[in-house]
Amino acid sequence: MFTLNCKGRLLVVDKPLVMGIINATPDSFFGGSRFTVVDEIVAKVGKMLSDGADLIDIGGQSTRPGSELIAPDDELKRVVPAIEAIIRKFPDAFISIDTFYSKVALAALNAGATIVNDISAGSMDKHMIETVAELKVPYILMHMKGTPQTMQQNPVYENVNREVLDFFIAKINDLRKAGILDIIIDPGFGFGKTIDHNFELLKNLPVFKMLDKPILVGISRKSTIYKTLGVSADEALNGTSVLNTIALMNGASVLRVHDVKEAKEAVALFLATNK
Repeated sequence: MFTLNCKGRLLVVDKPLVMGIINATPDSFFGGSRFTVVDEIVAKVGKMLSDGADLIDIGGQSTRPGSELIAPDDELKRVVPAIEAIIRKFPDAFISIDTFYSKVALAALNAGATIVNDISAGSMDKHMIETVAELKVPYILMHMKGTPQTMQQNPVYENVNREVLDFFIAKINDLRKAGILDIIIDPGFGFGKTIDHNFELLKNLPVFKMLDKPILVGISRKSTIYKTLGVSADEALNGTSVLNTIALMNGASVLRVHDVKEAKEAVALFLATNK
């Protein structure tokens, strides 16, 4: 069991949690997660929460391979009004801000978010780590090789499991020294990895339990699924459920998903099998 201090409220991870994805963007890879109108975002969050979502992850910048980088101020305009509206309607919701900009993280946390989800592990904004440390909120530490603009240009590893594990060991140590104590690790499926790398990481997910941190798996509707099956992202729900189930069997603590109801069903059946 893990407990995360979210601005004075404890998020208890005593069973696998489901994190619903909200992309306040016009260009994320899966159309079903794109929302640009605040009322639509609030309605979607309401549906996710009624379906059992434990957390909501909202981002204002697409990080799909080759995506165009937008400035912090533009990202702020997308996420802050949405977070404020969500908190007004659902004050008890746990909200994670998906950003690599410290300015956006600070504004989002002031608006009501309680967790920072940073795909860059602090590498794209030198002030991110100190900002999270000062605010004393949980930090989702993800592994990525390169940037969203370059990460899928022939990523190479001698041993992907060892490299990602070594990365986490070093970064967790750095975060502790900075004063960040509540850390969730994310192997970064699809972020500077080939399909084979992703399957290798998923198969060896139990290795990362040695770090004694909650493990987040975000593989929902990604190309590893739809390219392997020869379908589209729109048709990748069944494949997502299969890989989410494998992730649960291998020790995942949080599933980051587009489809909350189906992920909660996978968790319920996993728990029933492991009584």
